Amino acid sequence: MATLLTHKWLFASMLGRFVDAQLGPNAGDVAEPDSAGDVSFSTGVRTALGSNVGLASAVTSLLGPFTTRPERVVVVVGATATSTKLKLPAELNSSAGTIREFSSLTASIMKVNKNIQVKGKPQKWKDVRSKRCRSSVKSSNLNSSPVMVKMVKEHQVSIKKKPSLKRLKNKPKTVSEKKKNSPCGFKKLESQANGCSKFALDDEIEDLPDFMEGSESVHINGMETSEESEEVPGSRLEGEALHHCAQRGNQQNRAVLVMQKNQTLCFRGKCIVTCLYGRVEVMGFTIDEGQKSYPLFSPASHCPLTLRALGHTDYVRDDRTEASNILEDYLSAASRKKLVKKVTPTSSIILLDPLETPLTHFLSSFTHLSELFSPPVSELMSAVLDTPLNGLGVIPLASNIEGLKISRSCRDALGTVINACKGDLDGCAVILVCGVKNVGKSTFIRILINTLLNHTSNVDYLEGDLGQTEFTPPGCLSLSTVKEPLLGPPFTHQVTPDHMIYYGQSSCEPDLDGYLESLKSLWRRRPQSREIPVIINTMGWVKGFGFQLLVDLIRFLPVTHVVQLSHGFSTQCSPLTPDFLRTAQGYQTHPPTQTALDEFSESHCPPKTYTHLNVQSEFQGVARQGTATHQRSNEHRELLLLGYLSQLQSDDSGTVRPLHTLTPYQVPNTAVALGVIHCEVAPSHMFYAINASLVGLCCLAEKVTSKGGPVILSQATLCPCVGFGVLRGIDTARGLYFLLTPVDPSVLRKVNCLLLGAISLPSCILTEQPGFEGEIPYVTADYSFDLTGAGKIRVFKGLIRPSLMGVIYRCASRPARSPDLQR
Repeated sequence: MATLLTHKWLFASMLGRFVDAQLGPNAGDVAEPDSAGDVSFSTGVRTALGSNVGLASAVTSLLGPFTTRPERVVVVVGATATSTKLKLPAELNSSAGTIREFSSLTASIMKVNKNIQVKGKPQKWKDVRSKRCRSSVKSSNLNSSPVMVKMVKEHQVSIKKKPSLKRLKNKPKTVSEKKKNSPCGFKKLESQANGCSKFALDDEIEDLPDFMEGSESVHINGMETSEESEEVPGSRLEGEALHHCAQRGNQQNRAVLVMQKNQTLCFRGKCIVTCLYGRVEVMGFTIDEGQKSYPLFSPASHCPLTLRALGHTDYVRDDRTEASNILEDYLSAASRKKLVKKVTPTSSIILLDPLETPLTHFLSSFTHLSELFSPPVSELMSAVLDTPLNGLGVIPLASNIEGLKISRSCRDALGTVINACKGDLDGCAVILVCGVKNVGKSTFIRILINTLLNHTSNVDYLEGDLGQTEFTPPGCLSLSTVKEPLLGPPFTHQVTPDHMIYYGQSSCEPDLDGYLESLKSLWRRRPQSREIPVIINTMGWVKGFGFQLLVDLIRFLPVTHVVQLSHGFSTQCSPLTPDFLRTAQGYQTHPPTQTALDEFSESHCPPKTYTHLNVQSEFQGVARQGTATHQRSNEHRELLLLGYLSQLQSDDSGTVRPLHTLTPYQVPNTAVALGVIHCEVAPSHMFYAINASLVGLCCLAEKVTSKGGPVILSQATLCPCVGFGVLRGIDTARGLYFLLTPVDPSVLRKVNCLLLGAISLPSCILTEQPGFEGEIPYVTADYSFDLTGAGKIRVFKGLIRPSLMGVIYRCASRPARSPDLQR
């Protein structure tokens, strides 16, 4: 009887995993069998069973092949007010082979069913891959007898293929050694995160490798651990291997690549990737077979992208036959035969197509950007040429090029945030990312967003970095809803955010109050009922006033996690822990007095708490600005502007139209007001300052009224912005502004203000205008720097703006660097 109950304990544990896969990890646990051999489910499982009676037949079909009397397998729904019992039959086959078959089959079912959305699971966190993939097996089909019978037959066939003879892995032990190591019939090992336990039978543990493998794969959420959680070292595809694993398609501009599990491809260039078989991962985002195609951008301005094969998750496949059928549509018979030989059960097959968009056409029209998607000079010796991939714009890199390197602390922080989002947080997770310049904040945020998009359909993003924005031109604060993975640098995914404020400068130093008020205004515009994760990006200014701004942001916003990136062993700034925040000095906020602290402690009210995560960046060149072409921060800002202006190009035309050939909007000067954000300009000089410049299209709260001439704002205010435009000309005689903008006309009707900031047009927009003979508009070589205001701006340190005198007084306790004054 003891042995039978032990086997029932095994079945109960595996049934618990099966129920977790069917009903979700939060449904409840499965208890050990009682003296009668019955297994009790918790209240959550009982409630779920009440609404999913088909699970009873699924369990019956599951246990049927392994019992002598399958009709005795019964699920009693609602037997008591607090539990539901599954009666395990006494006739269960107690052999180790049966347990191994049952374990493997339950794992197979869980893999097939892992993407099924279960009723009652919180909507704020759900697996959305099924939306991007072709339709998977439904729970109703899983519960039906024909499907279960088919799965059982396929599984039994696969079991028969395994050799029945097993070799001893270790030296045989004597009976005394066994008793010394294992005094009881079975021993209980460390507790698992999902409430179950790993255990071992003294005589049969070596006979259950499949079961132990499945037991160790159980993770916090009841699903299997995958390669997404930890980076597994793999070989780099390069050199001769690429000629054997890649073939050109029937169309000469596409290629098919076979990758083994954990194999990587690091490359420069651009392409469209489609996963035909298995799974691949790039920048934290997993692309499964059957999902739509995604564009990949790996320019010389940023770290090269790396594709990594993850294999597939199906329970049993005839890999070569299925792969041959898939490749039939893309390769000739000879090429298909070569690649099929490389396919194994854990292989991935990807299709690479060339990528040409209005953005890439527009960028390549400028001389200095024509090689943007080619390897930089430092990587030329490592470029792998003459491969089937080169013809479509992909240049593989040898293994001496490191690619994206994620440190252990970075992976741990990603895992902590992902698990917190999966858990039952009170509201949504709000993750603030901070750190010094060039420490990898933007890269970390892209990987975090992509990983979150593996599980949820949307992620909110609050932009707080004026100089290195993600979705808009520089100088903007914005709130965006991210729905697609970020598989390239910021200039490749310029989109219109939900809400945006044009600050007009790449640094917030001149107006710290305006910076904070703008971020608070954006946060108030976000619906508080939204229960999706929020990522907050911050500046690399972490000293003096910049550090005080970080303290204020953590106090103003309902932050749940602070991810602080640093490098080396030196301390760039104080750790922003909850304890430190209690006494930290902010720019607008101040720590409570000692009396207030005492009262605070006596009232037993918990202080503001959040999880502080420290990430050590270990990539090459950390905390140093790139010195190669296209890698400087000012060049990144130029690419952002060019990426935005590329939206003016036509989607259906392969030719690039210069901006001076596009038809502009005609805007009456009485309908919109003009303002300058970053400095004071005399009204008589306004047209000179704003002509041929980038302007923010803003919406003032008050109505613009004119007395028959242009409307000039005496003091520009920060207000909502819907986009940007180029003021390419002014007709003073007719009172018209000529404006180029990609903003939709229906949105333009709301614009009543054009704001000029310190963000200027890239010089190549003006200097490289084809089709002109002689003098180019707005460009001249006959220029005198002796004129007042015509030369380079000279910056004088130590002078104080009158408007910022109060800042110095408030922070007199510490030396403060006053903002620069332009004379």
